[in-house]
Amino acid sequence: MDTPLPKALQKRQVIAIIILLLWWEAGSATIKYSVLEEGDSGSFVANIAKDLGLGIEELAARGARILSKGNKQHLQVQQKSGNLILKEKLDREELCGDTDPCILHFQVLLKNPVQFFQGELQLQDINDHAPEFLESEILLKISENSHPGTAFPLKIAQDLDVGSNTVQNYTISTNFHFHLFTRTHSDGRKYPELVLDKALDREEQPELRLTLTALDGGSPPRTGTSQVVILVVDVNDNAPEFTQLLYEVQVPENSAIGSLVISVSARDLDAGTHGELAYSFFQPSNQVIQAFQINAVMGEIRLKKLLDFEEIQSYSMEIEASDGGGLSGKCTVAIEVVDVNDNAPELTMSLLISDIPENSPETVVAIFGISDPDSGDNGKMTCSIQDHLPFILKPTVDNFYTLVTEKSLDRESRAEYNITITVTDLGTPRLKTEHKITVLVSDVNDNAPTFSRTSYTLFVPENNSPALHMGSVSATDRDSGSNAQVTYSLLPPQDPHLPLASLVSINADNGHLFALRSLDYEALRAFEFRVGAIDAGSPALSSEALVRVEVMDDNDNSPFVLYPLQNGSAPCTELVPRAAEAGYLVTKVVAVDGDSGQNAWLSYQLLKATEPGLFSVWAHNGEVRTARLLSERDAAKHRLVVLVKDNGEPPMSATVTLHVLLVDGFSQPYLPLPEVARDEAQTDLLTVYLIIALASVSSLFLFSVILFVLVRLCRRNRAASVGRWSVPEGHFPGHLVDVSGTGTLSQSYQYEVCLTGGSGNTEFKFLKPIFPDFLVEKTGRDTEENAHFRNNFGLN
Repeated sequence: MDTPLPKALQKRQVIAIIILLLWWEAGSATIKYSVLEEGDSGSFVANIAKDLGLGIEELAARGARILSKGNKQHLQVQQKSGNLILKEKLDREELCGDTDPCILHFQVLLKNPVQFFQGELQLQDINDHAPEFLESEILLKISENSHPGTAFPLKIAQDLDVGSNTVQNYTISTNFHFHLFTRTHSDGRKYPELVLDKALDREEQPELRLTLTALDGGSPPRTGTSQVVILVVDVNDNAPEFTQLLYEVQVPENSAIGSLVISVSARDLDAGTHGELAYSFFQPSNQVIQAFQINAVMGEIRLKKLLDFEEIQSYSMEIEASDGGGLSGKCTVAIEVVDVNDNAPELTMSLLISDIPENSPETVVAIFGISDPDSGDNGKMTCSIQDHLPFILKPTVDNFYTLVTEKSLDRESRAEYNITITVTDLGTPRLKTEHKITVLVSDVNDNAPTFSRTSYTLFVPENNSPALHMGSVSATDRDSGSNAQVTYSLLPPQDPHLPLASLVSINADNGHLFALRSLDYEALRAFEFRVGAIDAGSPALSSEALVRVEVMDDNDNSPFVLYPLQNGSAPCTELVPRAAEAGYLVTKVVAVDGDSGQNAWLSYQLLKATEPGLFSVWAHNGEVRTARLLSERDAAKHRLVVLVKDNGEPPMSATVTLHVLLVDGFSQPYLPLPEVARDEAQTDLLTVYLIIALASVSSLFLFSVILFVLVRLCRRNRAASVGRWSVPEGHFPGHLVDVSGTGTLSQSYQYEVCLTGGSGNTEFKFLKPIFPDFLVEKTGRDTEENAHFRNNFGLN
């Protein structure tokens, strides 16, 4: 037995059937085979590979199949050997009845490319049936005045075999009155005829019993017997006579069982029992006995079963009318079966591929055959499918069709097609058969994942907790199954200095993005990276999207006061002449905030004052000014506390303490503040150290410049031509400072310029950089801007 091909292999074979390569060949000669009936399943018939001129490998690769009419398959091909074998035991009498020869038609289907070959299998009869009489006793009435040589036909035996295996001879048991002849009908059937040799005498022997034996032509022959009972009756003058020797009638094949076909009539001139007639079939065939029955009294012939024009188109039978005296008359009845359109067309699916890969050009979906056992227009058929489908029907040979795709299918446009194949005959009324098939378009990985957006912007607050869900990216794939399973990943950053692996992680299954650590706006305000989405198809397809993460500033930095200094050094004292008018600029509080946006908007206010109402602080720029005219009654020393507050939520603030000394003029000495006096000695010593350090650095710098110039001059051998030399122009090292209009410096430096009292001497403190803990954006400024800064603070 053949093992069915795996579905995947079958699909691959069918995909390869391209319509441009399809060609159909009916074959100039039909391959014919002959086998004996009743052979066992798997019996060898022939090597079809050899008969078709194909190698075994080619036969298997082309998927040879046997197609038969109807759904009954009698033959199959062994792919490994190329042998044609019986699929089941075949009974000739069941398949063909009395038809001889018994021919079974089939087709051989080859694929890649498609070819059809016509085939015939003849079933040869074997002698598997013995002759059989329908009656165990045959009653024969013979008049005693019958003359020797009179012939009396007897009923025949039935044998389901055909040819030489059917009844070939009859014999009669030995007796003194009769001998037997075997005659042949016009249709070839043998029948027995009993011939009288010696006159009968009713008084001497009123009844005789003989054994009739039928023999077929088998080897050894099979036999069947029946008892012939002969009754010798009185003289019967008249034999029955039919009104017609031939009756002809037409019967529609759809006539109901029990329908009257025809009535025959005979008459007998005798009276009494010699004039009573009985009608019967005389030597009927198997078909007649199975299809008709006769009323022995009335002579009515009725249907015993439904007629089938496609099986038997006509019947011929002899009717015998026998009287009570042993005489009989005969007539012939010819019955013609009239075809009606009582059979709907039949569709037999030979090959169906219900799963078609998309993008396959013009692929065979199904191969099927249609048939209609009716005749004439009743048996002519048309085949069609619905309109507006990407499929077409291609007729092939002997009412076979192929259903192929008209173009490549796209699963994403339509994944399923319901196709109705309609077969309609041309009879009246028209009958049709519909066969529905569903074709699924299987997915091919022809679509890359698509992100919902080409770029994403995520806003993340700084100081976030680790593993914070920042947002998600989403990609979809129009394919199905594993081809639509999307996996997300982080692509290598374009900036090699971006530590992406320590900043962000992504869930490979759902595209959720997580922050791996707390982000600091002041350190990293924004960064970009790419996310990839790849499907699980083969080959895998992918796409990518850009993700930008913007860190939102949190109000996590308090304002930092750049001036006046508040880092533990000696506090500065601002000198204000008593003659100052209202609005006199005492000093300016300068502060910065490491945050951005509104979190860095600073406002200033006077929190505490020794004498409220004497000084005021401008809210936007931190300028400390006199609020009114000073008088002699005002105290000489004042302590001011200024609050610097940002605009964040919640707001953060810092305070700075200012000391203001009212003097009659800047030239007169003034006493140091009590808290300054304690550090007077220490401050004087620090001043000396600073002067010494500045002198040392200046000397070293001057020496280096002179040495550099001399080396350059010596190398060029131009000592005599040197007229002058100068220091190359350039920016001073370090960063220059910008003071905005709001009083906020953009650089992380503090400048301390103040006058201190101790010994009564006025001192100048050098500029000193202070490095805060937060990050401040670096910007360069030119010398003019630096000079502008010094002018604003009165340092020139």
